[in-house]
Amino acid sequence: MSQPAITRSGAALDVRGLSKSYGRIKALDDVSFAAERGSVTALLGLNGAGKTTLFQILTGLFVADRGTVQVLGEDFAARPTAALASMGLVFQQQVLDLDLTVMHNLAFYAGLHGLRGSVARDAIASCLGQLGLGDLGPRQVRELSGGTRRKIEIARALLTTPEILLLDEPSSGLDTGSRRALVADLFTLARERDIAVLWATHLVQEIEEASKVIVLHRGRIVAEGSPSDLMARSGSLTLEAAFLSVARTGQEGAAA
Repeated sequence: MSQPAITRSGAALDVRGLSKSYGRIKALDDVSFAAERGSVTALLGLNGAGKTTLFQILTGLFVADRGTVQVLGEDFAARPTAALASMGLVFQQQVLDLDLTVMHNLAFYAGLHGLRGSVARDAIASCLGQLGLGDLGPRQVRELSGGTRRKIEIARALLTTPEILLLDEPSSGLDTGSRRALVADLFTLARERDIAVLWATHLVQEIEEASKVIVLHRGRIVAEGSPSDLMARSGSLTLEAAFLSVARTGQEGAAA
């Protein structure tokens, strides 16, 4: 029996007390936060901070040892299919078929989610157009730059009109110019589509305009707030300096 659509209430994504261990290693330790619609919540941490484990739990690939995830006011564990239907996912690894055209890639994904014919074509045209890619449908993906391919993957994630967009290091492998353009597009999408964006990254310069920054270090949240709040609390002039300061403090606390 299919699950009814999840209704809108409260924070789009509400995580409470998530913990996950692998033997004696704590990948996540009592992680709690919320992501709101129409804004970008940045999950900032170095490699090994726990970002990947968190995303694997949020997408149902792993099960937490403790804690809960609520998607649009409903428990993920009770209604995983409906929860996942409310999400768009962009992974660090490329998922497009390089030998197919942009249109064929997106049409295949749309079909997997029950969108076909004119409905699929209209959705594809809308998503590509919003990202300034409206004329690329007939082009083979292999011919396109890395930055353009990443934008197509974002368009792919938007086809199902998600209310939550999960981005795992979306600018991985891009040059500075392509990264800057991608960042601008994603912040615009969050506002215009009223989507809650959760953006995992280790690059501070990507998320300086985020509504909220969550600093994850060795599986624990060691700081949370707006970029200006984090700078003020740490006495730093830049967000990068604030990040290094709170990460160092978290490391010292863990060693104590």
